Amino acid sequence: MFTATVDSVWGSPQNVTGRAYIDALAAVGFDKAAMQLTSDTTTVGNPAESIQFSVRWGDQCLVGQVGPATGKAVTVILPGLADGTCLIGATVPID
Repeated sequence: MFTATVDSVWGSPQNVTGRAYIDALAAVGFDKAAMQLTSDTTTVGNPAESIQFSVRWGDQCLVGQVGPATGKAVTVILPGLADGTCLIGATVPID
């Protein structure tokens, strides 16, 4: 379900908009409270070369990465971090 949803958004006009992935994942039943998302833009306001997003699923993380640098949607399952998150570094609030 995670990969299929990510692939669906990747094939849409919103394919480099992180919020589109969060909304699509929430629409198929993933909990927004368990998600993380990196910014669509760099610190100087340019479009990000890649966007990462994740859903904490028990002790594991469903992680997606998309953008011009990847050339396609990439999804993986990784172990969750000890602090209960999935992504390291700055993320944007999800409401």
